[in-house]
Amino acid sequence: MDGNSLVNIPEVILGSSGPRMPLLGMGTATSPLVGSEEIKTAILQAIELGYRHFDTATLYLTEEPLGEAIAEALSRDLIKSREELFISSKLWCSDAHSDLVLPALQKSLKALRVEYLDLYVIHWPVSSRPGIYEFPIKKGDFLPMDFKGVWAAMEECQKLGLAKSIGVSNFSCKKLSDILAIAETPPAINQVEINPLWQQKKQMEFCKANGIVLTAYGPLGGTIMGCSRVMENEVLKEIANAKGKSVAQICLRWAYEQGVCILVKSFHSERMKENLDIFNWTLSEEESKKISEIPQSKGSSGVDYISDQGPFKTLEELWDGEI
Repeated sequence: MDGNSLVNIPEVILGSSGPRMPLLGMGTATSPLVGSEEIKTAILQAIELGYRHFDTATLYLTEEPLGEAIAEALSRDLIKSREELFISSKLWCSDAHSDLVLPALQKSLKALRVEYLDLYVIHWPVSSRPGIYEFPIKKGDFLPMDFKGVWAAMEECQKLGLAKSIGVSNFSCKKLSDILAIAETPPAINQVEINPLWQQKKQMEFCKANGIVLTAYGPLGGTIMGCSRVMENEVLKEIANAKGKSVAQICLRWAYEQGVCILVKSFHSERMKENLDIFNWTLSEEESKKISEIPQSKGSSGVDYISDQGPFKTLEELWDGEI
């Protein structure tokens, strides 16, 4: 990638007339939490490199540093206007109540110092006791979500122009169907875990058939319980070596070729550059076939969202058997 030219990231139009979403974005969730100055610096670096899609959430506590970075990028002329960026945030479980959706979005807009979001997403398909922002959620605080009421409130946010598009995250095909059955405006996206070790073929077919864009989090597998299972995968290593690419690039190119939007998360500028360098080469048919044959296992189980006292008592119920 030439240091002087910004990489051209392909885009997809959300919904029938929604905003254009760059198919590669930067996620801002950190575990353990890092300082807001470090986050702001990383986001500014990403903007300089050509990233234009940023994903945050109330839970991540990164809305404020992202807002500061946007303001600074504008003042430094790194971008000409807010319109050049695609910003998404998420509704936390304790705000997933029909009367709390709009105030939650307004709070996010204030933290981000923007007039609107390009995308607002329901973080998980479960509600929790209002007013309590914590993770993990106490087992006694889970409540069933009023899908109809909450989705109608999300639609209202869109009608008000505060969110250009609306979507969901961590929804099974079954739960997506439940939303589609009651929605005036269908979800534009579903953000779920997708990587070569968890390929989500059923989600891909379902979302394609229903005009929903899939967004991949954990495209490199993340480090679930300290285990970098995707990055250590022998098949992926072999393909990377043969191609002269990194395992990360193979994972991201694979996801891009599946037609999904990818959220990457690195605060290191060299890796940020590497993650952008996936658009001018392809995987061969044989390489894609090898990846499609990798044994499947979910990395992020969602165990924190099940409770004997809540609506989902087992992982089976949370994912409707899609595990």
